[in-house]
Amino acid sequence: MIKTVLIDDEPLARELVKEFLLAHPQIEVVAECNDGFEGLKAIQQYQPDLIFLDIQMPKINGFEMLELVDKIPCVIFTTAFEEYAIRAFEVNAIDYLLKPFSRDRFDKALQKMLERRTEVTAALLESTSQEMPMQHNRVVVKINGKIKIIPVQDIHYLEAADDYVKIVTQEGPFLKNKTMTFFEKMLDPQQFIRVHRSFILNVSQITRIDPYEKETYLAILRDGSKILVSKTGYPKLKEVLGL
Repeated sequence: MIKTVLIDDEPLARELVKEFLLAHPQIEVVAECNDGFEGLKAIQQYQPDLIFLDIQMPKINGFEMLELVDKIPCVIFTTAFEEYAIRAFEVNAIDYLLKPFSRDRFDKALQKMLERRTEVTAALLESTSQEMPMQHNRVVVKINGKIKIIPVQDIHYLEAADDYVKIVTQEGPFLKNKTMTFFEKMLDPQQFIRVHRSFILNVSQITRIDPYEKETYLAILRDGSKILVSKTGYPKLKEVLGL
Protein backbone atom coordinates (compact mmCIF):
# COMPACT_ATOMS: atom_id res chain seq x y z
CA MET A 1 0.00 0.00 0.00
CA ILE A 2 1.05 3.57 -0.70
CA LYS A 3 0.40 5.68 2.38
CA THR A 4 -1.02 9.09 1.53
CA VAL A 5 -1.78 12.30 3.45
CA LEU A 6 -4.19 14.97 2.18
CA ILE A 7 -3.29 18.54 3.20
CA ASP A 8 -5.81 21.16 2.12
CA ASP A 9 -7.89 23.69 4.06
CA GLU A 10 -10.89 23.07 1.76
CA PRO A 11 -12.90 20.00 2.88
CA LEU A 12 -14.57 19.70 -0.52
CA ALA A 13 -11.18 19.57 -2.22
CA ARG A 14 -10.11 16.73 0.07
CA GLU A 15 -13.38 14.90 -0.59
CA LEU A 16 -12.79 15.13 -4.34
CA VAL A 17 -9.31 13.65 -4.01
CA LYS A 18 -10.68 10.81 -1.87
CA GLU A 19 -13.41 10.16 -4.41
CA PHE A 20 -10.89 9.95 -7.26
CA LEU A 21 -8.65 7.70 -5.17
CA LEU A 22 -11.41 5.09 -4.90
CA ALA A 23 -10.31 3.93 -8.35
CA HIS A 24 -6.79 3.35 -7.01
CA PRO A 25 -7.01 0.76 -4.21
CA GLN A 26 -3.22 0.67 -3.82
CA ILE A 27 -3.42 4.19 -2.33
CA GLU A 28 -4.37 4.39 1.36
CA VAL A 29 -5.30 7.77 2.89
CA VAL A 30 -3.88 7.68 6.42
CA ALA A 31 -4.62 11.31 7.41
CA GLU A 32 -6.45 14.47 6.37
CA CYS A 33 -5.15 17.87 7.43
CA ASN A 34 -6.62 21.39 7.37
CA ASP A 35 -3.34 23.33 7.42
CA GLY A 36 0.44 23.07 7.32
CA PHE A 37 0.80 22.54 11.08
CA GLU A 38 -1.45 19.50 10.98
CA GLY A 39 0.26 18.35 7.79
CA LEU A 40 3.70 18.46 9.35
CA LYS A 41 2.53 16.42 12.36
CA ALA A 42 0.86 13.85 10.11
CA ILE A 43 3.97 13.45 7.96
CA GLN A 44 6.10 12.96 11.07
CA GLN A 45 3.64 10.44 12.48
CA TYR A 46 2.77 8.37 9.40
CA GLN A 47 5.86 8.80 7.18
CA PRO A 48 3.68 8.75 4.04
CA ASP A 49 4.88 7.84 0.57
CA LEU A 50 2.77 10.56 -1.04
CA ILE A 51 1.08 13.82 -0.07
CA PHE A 52 -1.53 15.86 -1.90
CA LEU A 53 -0.67 19.41 -0.90
CA ASP A 54 -2.40 22.76 -1.29
CA ILE A 55 -0.19 25.87 -1.45
CA GLN A 56 -2.28 28.69 -0.02
CA MET A 57 -3.38 27.65 3.48
CA PRO A 58 -3.83 29.32 6.88
CA LYS A 59 -0.92 29.63 9.34
CA ILE A 60 1.85 28.42 7.02
CA ASN A 61 1.71 27.78 3.29
CA GLY A 62 2.57 24.54 1.56
CA PHE A 63 6.13 25.54 0.66
CA GLU A 64 6.90 26.61 4.23
CA MET A 65 5.56 23.31 5.53
CA LEU A 66 7.79 21.33 3.15
CA GLU A 67 10.85 23.25 4.36
CA LEU A 68 10.24 21.81 7.84
CA VAL A 69 9.91 18.19 6.71
CA ASP A 70 13.02 16.09 7.36
CA LYS A 71 12.28 13.49 4.68
CA ILE A 72 10.05 14.83 1.91
CA PRO A 73 7.65 12.29 0.39
CA CYS A 74 6.38 12.45 -3.18
CA VAL A 75 4.37 15.65 -3.65
CA ILE A 76 1.40 16.33 -5.91
CA PHE A 77 0.16 19.89 -5.55
CA THR A 78 -3.59 20.53 -5.58
CA THR A 79 -3.86 24.27 -5.88
CA ALA A 80 -5.74 27.23 -7.28
CA PHE A 81 -2.51 29.27 -7.30
CA GLU A 82 -1.81 31.33 -10.40
CA GLU A 83 -0.20 29.50 -13.31
CA TYR A 84 2.84 31.78 -13.47
CA ALA A 85 4.01 30.38 -10.14
CA ILE A 86 3.11 26.83 -11.07
CA ARG A 87 5.34 27.01 -14.15
CA ALA A 88 8.30 27.70 -11.86
CA PHE A 89 8.11 24.28 -10.20
CA GLU A 90 6.49 22.23 -12.95
CA VAL A 91 9.74 20.46 -13.83
CA ASN A 92 10.70 19.61 -10.23
CA ALA A 93 7.42 18.56 -8.64
CA ILE A 94 5.99 15.11 -9.29
CA ASP A 95 2.98 16.98 -10.69
CA TYR A 96 0.39 19.66 -9.91
CA LEU A 97 -3.36 19.73 -10.22
CA LEU A 98 -4.79 23.15 -10.92
CA LYS A 99 -8.24 23.44 -9.33
CA PRO A 100 -10.77 22.54 -10.56
CA PHE A 101 -9.24 19.38 -12.02
CA SER A 102 -10.87 16.43 -13.76
CA ARG A 103 -10.67 12.73 -12.95
CA ASP A 104 -8.62 12.18 -16.11
CA ARG A 105 -6.08 14.84 -15.10
CA PHE A 106 -5.95 13.38 -11.60
CA ASP A 107 -5.28 9.88 -12.94
CA LYS A 108 -2.45 11.18 -15.12
CA ALA A 109 -0.81 12.86 -12.12
CA LEU A 110 -1.09 9.70 -10.07
CA GLN A 111 0.38 7.61 -12.88
CA LYS A 112 3.30 10.00 -13.11
CA MET A 113 3.85 9.61 -9.37
CA LEU A 114 3.86 5.81 -9.67
CA GLU A 115 6.41 5.99 -12.48
CA ARG A 116 8.65 8.52 -10.73
CA ARG A 117 8.18 7.41 -7.14
CA THR A 118 11.88 7.04 -6.43
CA GLU A 119 12.76 10.58 -7.50
CA VAL A 120 13.61 13.25 -4.97
CA THR A 121 11.20 16.21 -4.78
CA ALA A 122 13.22 18.38 -2.39
CA ALA A 123 14.73 20.29 -5.32
CA LEU A 124 11.43 22.03 -5.91
CA LEU A 125 11.74 24.07 -2.70
CA GLU A 126 14.71 26.21 -3.70
CA SER A 127 13.25 27.01 -7.10
CA THR A 128 9.67 27.69 -6.03
CA SER A 129 9.68 29.46 -2.69
CA GLN A 130 10.88 32.65 -4.38
CA GLU A 131 7.46 32.83 -6.09
CA MET A 132 5.47 33.03 -2.86
CA PRO A 133 5.00 36.62 -1.62
CA MET A 134 4.52 35.44 1.97
CA GLN A 135 8.00 33.99 1.93
CA HIS A 136 9.48 37.46 1.65
CA ASN A 137 7.83 38.61 4.86
CA ARG A 138 8.77 35.83 7.24
CA VAL A 139 11.01 32.84 7.87
CA VAL A 140 9.68 29.59 9.31
CA VAL A 141 11.95 27.43 11.47
CA LYS A 142 11.47 24.30 13.57
CA ILE A 143 12.76 24.22 17.16
CA ASN A 144 12.49 21.02 19.21
CA GLY A 145 9.52 19.91 17.14
CA LYS A 146 7.74 23.27 17.43
CA ILE A 147 7.26 25.79 14.61
CA LYS A 148 8.54 29.35 14.98
CA ILE A 149 7.55 32.10 12.54
CA ILE A 150 10.07 34.96 12.40
CA PRO A 151 8.97 38.25 10.76
CA VAL A 152 11.86 39.45 8.61
CA GLN A 153 11.86 42.86 10.30
CA ASP A 154 12.87 41.10 13.54
CA ILE A 155 16.05 39.71 11.98
CA HIS A 156 19.24 41.56 13.00
CA TYR A 157 21.59 39.63 10.72
CA LEU A 158 22.20 36.23 9.15
CA GLU A 159 25.43 34.30 9.39
CA ALA A 160 26.69 31.28 7.45
CA ALA A 161 27.05 28.24 9.72
CA ASP A 162 28.30 25.20 7.79
CA ASP A 163 25.25 23.67 6.08
CA TYR A 164 22.91 26.07 7.85
CA VAL A 165 22.24 29.79 8.15
CA LYS A 166 22.07 31.31 11.62
CA ILE A 167 19.23 33.82 11.88
CA VAL A 168 19.92 36.23 14.73
CA THR A 169 17.04 38.11 16.40
CA GLN A 170 16.38 39.78 19.74
CA GLU A 171 15.18 36.39 21.02
CA GLY A 172 18.46 34.74 20.01
CA PRO A 173 19.77 32.69 17.08
CA PHE A 174 17.80 30.18 15.02
CA LEU A 175 19.18 27.73 12.47
CA LYS A 176 17.67 27.21 9.04
CA ASN A 177 18.80 24.54 6.57
CA LYS A 178 19.16 26.97 3.65
CA THR A 179 21.99 28.78 1.89
CA MET A 180 23.09 32.39 2.15
CA THR A 181 22.33 32.74 -1.55
CA PHE A 182 18.75 31.66 -0.90
CA PHE A 183 18.26 34.42 1.68
CA GLU A 184 20.10 36.98 -0.43
CA LYS A 185 17.54 36.37 -3.20
CA MET A 186 14.57 36.13 -0.85
CA LEU A 187 15.04 39.21 1.33
CA ASP A 188 14.45 42.83 0.34
CA PRO A 189 17.78 44.10 -1.11
CA GLN A 190 17.04 47.58 0.20
CA GLN A 191 16.85 46.26 3.76
CA PHE A 192 19.18 43.25 3.83
CA ILE A 193 22.67 43.56 2.36
CA ARG A 194 25.23 40.79 1.80
CA VAL A 195 28.11 42.69 3.37
CA HIS A 196 30.41 39.65 3.57
CA ARG A 197 30.33 36.10 2.22
CA SER A 198 29.36 35.01 5.75
CA PHE A 199 26.98 37.84 6.71
CA ILE A 200 23.72 39.41 5.53
CA LEU A 201 22.89 42.51 7.52
CA ASN A 202 19.62 44.29 8.31
CA VAL A 203 20.61 47.91 7.64
CA SER A 204 18.01 49.22 10.11
CA GLN A 205 20.06 47.65 12.93
CA ILE A 206 23.24 49.62 12.17
CA THR A 207 24.31 52.32 14.63
CA ARG A 208 27.71 53.08 13.09
CA ILE A 209 30.37 51.75 10.72
CA ASP A 210 34.00 51.74 11.86
CA PRO A 211 37.16 51.17 9.79
CA TYR A 212 38.75 47.85 10.60
CA GLU A 213 41.76 46.59 8.64
CA LYS A 214 42.85 46.00 5.05
CA GLU A 215 39.98 48.01 3.56
CA THR A 216 37.37 46.20 5.67
CA TYR A 217 34.93 47.67 8.18
CA LEU A 218 32.90 46.72 11.23
CA ALA A 219 29.17 47.44 11.32
CA ILE A 220 28.10 48.02 14.93
CA LEU A 221 24.50 47.01 15.57
CA ARG A 222 22.00 48.18 18.16
CA ASP A 223 22.49 45.01 20.21
CA GLY A 224 26.26 45.53 20.25
CA SER A 225 27.06 42.90 17.61
CA LYS A 226 30.03 43.63 15.37
CA ILE A 227 29.61 42.44 11.78
CA LEU A 228 32.54 42.29 9.40
CA VAL A 229 32.00 44.24 6.17
CA SER A 230 34.24 43.16 3.32
CA LYS A 231 35.89 45.33 0.70
CA THR A 232 33.25 44.31 -1.85
CA GLY A 233 30.38 44.53 0.63
CA TYR A 234 31.14 48.09 1.73
CA PRO A 235 30.15 49.80 -1.56
CA LYS A 236 26.80 47.96 -1.56
CA LEU A 237 26.19 49.09 2.01
CA LYS A 238 27.11 52.67 1.20
CA GLU A 239 24.75 52.73 -1.75
CA VAL A 240 21.76 51.54 0.28
CA LEU A 241 22.54 53.93 3.13
CA GLY A 242 23.00 56.82 0.71
CA LEU A 243 26.55 57.56 1.85
